[in-house]
Amino acid sequence: MAWRSLLALATGLGVQLAVPSITVSAELADIRDRGYLIVAVKDSWPPLGFRNEAGELVGFEIDIARQLAQRLLGDPDAVELRPVSNRDRINRVIEGEADIAIAGVTLTSPRQRIASFSLPYYLDGVGFVTQRDRIQSLDDLQSARVALLNSSSTVTQVDYWLPLATLVPTASYAEAIALLETGQVDAFAGDVTVLSGWIQQDSRYRLLPEIISIEPLAIVIPKGTQHSPLRRAINQAVEAWYDEAWLQERAIYWGLPYRRERIELHRLLDPPDI
Repeated sequence: MAWRSLLALATGLGVQLAVPSITVSAELADIRDRGYLIVAVKDSWPPLGFRNEAGELVGFEIDIARQLAQRLLGDPDAVELRPVSNRDRINRVIEGEADIAIAGVTLTSPRQRIASFSLPYYLDGVGFVTQRDRIQSLDDLQSARVALLNSSSTVTQVDYWLPLATLVPTASYAEAIALLETGQVDAFAGDVTVLSGWIQQDSRYRLLPEIISIEPLAIVIPKGTQHSPLRRAINQAVEAWYDEAWLQERAIYWGLPYRRERIELHRLLDPPDI
């Protein structure tokens, strides 16, 4: 009972005890009552989400956020876009600071333990960029020097597909670019969403046609049965966008690879409704 005595003493002395505030993630009905959707997005990841020359947020995922606002609220402008770091993408949703996150988040089993996810809206994966004319496909990299980020899962994937290649780990994208520029490596392996933005900024580089992994990008939704209506509404939207080829059209518009044979794979990756 010591805590009761402490509370009484604090009250008697006029001491205000700090009580942590509890934020509750908004449900679909709350969002509709509010009148706008709060979405965590990226602002430095072209072509997913970035700022144009006018300082406006644009990109593939920004289009998705606005299209979702149109579907849920009847207005593509009924959305508040909140830029986040990679580290905070999921936490913003868990802590109730954003209704959802559309921020280049890959759907994985560990992440499903702490948050819910929509159907994937894009299938990312490991691809390769090069500026060497003699390299046109994955076969041309079998005995090449390939740079890739150190401590990345990409290492295992590239090693499997290119067992005879020399892998050159790098600490950053800047280091990888320097190695390519000086001819110390023949290609760089990374997520195609990142590489697509890279080649759009520097036309000397080309993205090879092969993608050697499947990494589904999905919308982060708060976990819990009370959020099932929101998740169902979002999934219905994603399904409709696939059926209407809207996702394909927007991906191609933003320069993202979109292979027809991979479209139906999203249906195999539907996470459980929990």
